[in-house]
Amino acid sequence: MPIAEGESFEFQDESHIKPELLETFEFDSPQQYIATETSEFSAVCPFSGLPDMAHVIIEYYPTGGKCVELKSLKYYFISFRNVGIYQEAATKRIYQDLKQALEIDRLRVTTIYNTRGGFDTTCIEGTLG
Repeated sequence: MPIAEGESFEFQDESHIKPELLETFEFDSPQQYIATETSEFSAVCPFSGLPDMAHVIIEYYPTGGKCVELKSLKYYFISFRNVGIYQEAATKRIYQDLKQALEIDRLRVTTIYNTRGGFDTTCIEGTLG
């Protein structure tokens, strides 16, 4: 596997992501569309060890009768901060953890990463259909 040139920084593996921090509350309105966003997501590029920062959009219908509690979502996101994970894998992981916590299928997670090396990357996992 290629190694990035220059300085290298230590980072943690994916076992440090903490989905158990996600809390939900009961909410019965399966036709209500919910969208929540933050620009405060960061993880570490496992190739370079440099931070990857993204705007995250979570969209869902609470068909499982639950909503995600936002303070717990922020703590969960903070658990990614020192984890080496590719952008695509981080998007998939957030989707999987939220799907399990909320017990829903109508969920979409979009990550819009800051420009890296002249490339803009947006990852979308899931569907609202």
